Amino acid sequence: MTETNLSIEPAEESMLDIQQRNKRYVQIDAVGIGLANAASPFLPVFLTRLNATSTQVGLLSSMPGITGLLLAIPIGRFLQSRKYIVPWFSLARLLVVSSYALTGLIPFLVPREIVIPMVLLIWAFATLPQTMVAVCFSVVMNSVAGPEGRFDLMSRRWSILGLTSAISVAIVGLLLDKINFPINYQVVFLGLSLGGLISYYFSSRIQLPPSETPPPKSPDRSLINNIRTYVALIRSEPAFVSFTLKRFVFLSGIAFAAPLFPLYYVREVHASDAWIGIISTAQTFVLVVGYLLWVRLTHRRGSRFVLLVSTLGMSVYPALVASTHNTALLVVFAGVTGIFQAGVDLVFFDELMKTVPPEFSPTFVSLAQSIQYLSAIFAPLIGTFLAEHIGLSNALIISAVLRLVGFILFARPNRR
Repeated sequence: MTETNLSIEPAEESMLDIQQRNKRYVQIDAVGIGLANAASPFLPVFLTRLNATSTQVGLLSSMPGITGLLLAIPIGRFLQSRKYIVPWFSLARLLVVSSYALTGLIPFLVPREIVIPMVLLIWAFATLPQTMVAVCFSVVMNSVAGPEGRFDLMSRRWSILGLTSAISVAIVGLLLDKINFPINYQVVFLGLSLGGLISYYFSSRIQLPPSETPPPKSPDRSLINNIRTYVALIRSEPAFVSFTLKRFVFLSGIAFAAPLFPLYYVREVHASDAWIGIISTAQTFVLVVGYLLWVRLTHRRGSRFVLLVSTLGMSVYPALVASTHNTALLVVFAGVTGIFQAGVDLVFFDELMKTVPPEFSPTFVSLAQSIQYLSAIFAPLIGTFLAEHIGLSNALIISAVLRLVGFILFARPNRR
């Protein structure tokens, strides 16, 4: 008995060391991504100030959806057959962040009249690694956290990411007002893309056990049989199907408004870059507080309480924005919404992974991403189309209504 314990103890201790190191790498990776993400709210603003049309700005939100809808499931099938997913995750993330650096370089390299189509082309190519990151992220984070540690790990990660991003966005907003356009945006995109190197260095060092790969397909199986097997596998998890469809409705409301907010700030509110930075900072900074709040509430009230309160809070935000041109109020609304956004981030990740069979994580996550991408394709384009015809304020109100429909679906008890 003693000999057995002595032989197992070092292996267990080594595994614990790896788990703790993985969690540390996940948090440091969040710093790099927080820096890179600080450029995200300014990319549509950059195009808007270059006189991009509403449709062109909407493409930034819809292009990832097009690629994701077409390729998420094939990428998931590909990753399902890989024993090690981390290298694909870290490299794909680096390629996405590098797109900010290319965006910063483009105005140096091409005439101004083709800067907008070239930037859109860069981000069209970036959608391929974006899709791989989207599938890999949930699988990798779930493996690092384990089934009982998702809320705690992700709350710490997203708190670090949010704090880093909030500070960076505030500094960027002030910097943009001090330097002439478009050099100011180029400097910002090039500088913040360095966060991708930090992310790659640490995320590539995450160690996970090899995944269980499914047995190879029989060469005589037809495409129809493969599809039937795939559908049967998905239908065998009704909780996954139900949650994914409800999430689709709610996220359609989120995607609907994604290109409308920067357009509203620039065209309706006439906000400066500094104010746009403050609005974004308020939301991301409060996320840090929100993550801590929701973790405690989850332990006391359960995840369903978090799901309903956070989705309801997020539902009213577009209507509040549409009700005012006062930048100070917009900052307050963004800050309050940041609390609810934190809850949505945590509970959507946790609830999704609860419904996913661990041995088929890439397959199920890729389908969930495909359904999410479906909303990311059409909702932003519909949003900008309606904004051109009924105005930005009315389009934002429609986004609020769509989110409320999603909340109602979550509030309804599940049928057994």
